[in-house]
Amino acid sequence: MSQVLHTPPPAPVPPAAEDDLPALAARHGLTVSGARPTLPGYVRELWARRHFILAFSRAKLTAQYSQAKLGQLWQVATPLLNAAVYFFIFGLLLGARRGIPSDVYVPFLVTGVFVFTFTQSSVLAGVRAISGNLGLVRALHFPRAALPVSFALQQLQQLLFSMIVLVVVVMAFGSMPALSWLLVVPALLLQFVFNTGLALLFARLGSSTPDLAQLMPFVLRTWMYASGVMFSIPVMLADKDVPGWLADVLQLNPAAVYMDLVRFAMIDDYGSSYLPPHVWAFAAGWALLAGVIGFVYFWKAEETYGRG
Repeated sequence: MSQVLHTPPPAPVPPAAEDDLPALAARHGLTVSGARPTLPGYVRELWARRHFILAFSRAKLTAQYSQAKLGQLWQVATPLLNAAVYFFIFGLLLGARRGIPSDVYVPFLVTGVFVFTFTQSSVLAGVRAISGNLGLVRALHFPRAALPVSFALQQLQQLLFSMIVLVVVVMAFGSMPALSWLLVVPALLLQFVFNTGLALLFARLGSSTPDLAQLMPFVLRTWMYASGVMFSIPVMLADKDVPGWLADVLQLNPAAVYMDLVRFAMIDDYGSSYLPPHVWAFAAGWALLAGVIGFVYFWKAEETYGRG
């Protein structure tokens, strides 16, 4: 009688302990989806998407006024109308132009409005960069910093359209093109770096706190009134009993610094006496500080954008 031998079934393999899961994933070459890369790797990824950033900023700029009958003309009409309102209220009614020659005040005011609008619009666009594009963030894998950077680039392109009007205004009031106009290029490049840093910083804050988009217009309006858009800060404070540190803070705040540099470059009678000391050093310092802090702060939360 034959004897049948039965081989016992293999013992079940216990599930891997939770502590072994990272090692198991590493052994099979698995990584976390959407994991934050290293900072140098993040910079390389962002540079690889440079064509997307440029195309996205152009598309946003084109679509911004696509529903308006005047179309892209609103790019320059909006800040120009703001300048006209400020001239009527502050220049004529409130006498904010004192200490500034009458043929200088209009280009002084228009320059201030255009340059400050560049920063203001970059910050407002940055606040909504993530929260306003959740569909894109969740659908595609790309470095999220591409969004606030593209919005800051969009505002730079819009400013370049406005500069055409600014050149006309400045020349109409007697300031002809000169070598000093070339200083506008480094001034605006430094301001662009500064604006991009702010856009990155507020993009992260706005992604977790959507209500920030409702608060920022009030904050930016206060900043505008304190930055000398409609008046000369040293002239306005000359007869006021204010602490010296407060005058320095107002003159050396980044918005005032970038406005003063563009005014100094383009307006003949806006001399160096209106500028604070070491103005170029402060312009570069503000750009470096905001750019580095904003970029690193945004990168640290890369894994959280679009989740929840």
